[in-house]
Amino acid sequence: MAMAEEEVLLFSTWPSIYGRRVEMALKLKGIEYKYIEEDLTNKSPSLLKYNPVHKKIPVLVHNGKPVAESLVILEYIDETWKNHPILPKHPYERANTRFWAKFIDEKCLPAILKACWGEDQKEREKAAEELSKLLQFLENELKGKRFFGGETIGLLDIAANTIGYWLGVFEEAAGVSELLTREKFPRLFNWANEWLTCKCHQGKSTS
Repeated sequence: MAMAEEEVLLFSTWPSIYGRRVEMALKLKGIEYKYIEEDLTNKSPSLLKYNPVHKKIPVLVHNGKPVAESLVILEYIDETWKNHPILPKHPYERANTRFWAKFIDEKCLPAILKACWGEDQKEREKAAEELSKLLQFLENELKGKRFFGGETIGLLDIAANTIGYWLGVFEEAAGVSELLTREKFPRLFNWANEWLTCKCHQGKSTS
């Protein structure tokens, strides 16, 4: 739990895939924080102050010290608040977690966006085929596991919220389907269903 004298601020926007990750980690660890909704068309002086390099959300500010980039923030949270660790202890497993989290951001997310909103049907179909191959890698990673983190939620589960939650949102918004089915990816499909019931999807920050 965050100590009473600690101040934790999160600058984000509600529909941000990356901001939601940070919120999940904070909730999972029971850390009290103040949520600040940013208007990305009119960025606040505070956001520009705390992230002058990229001028993007999310930004976590802990006792006046800013940390940017969602995966970096997740590691900072895990190293600062030791309860419910989300990174494995073993160096190899930690490196493997970082690899797959980057894989989701750099490979899976672009394929998801193209499969849903590609310029034409041909591009969408090609992206869907590519996404299917990518999801198979994650399907294999779940072999013998309840979560990507094993029996408990880990950093990779939080990063994979892109697939567990947002993929369904994007499918519905774009009017597409069949990108993630029980028949194609039984482990990943079951993981997504259990993931959506986890407590880190619930609760509210202070505002």
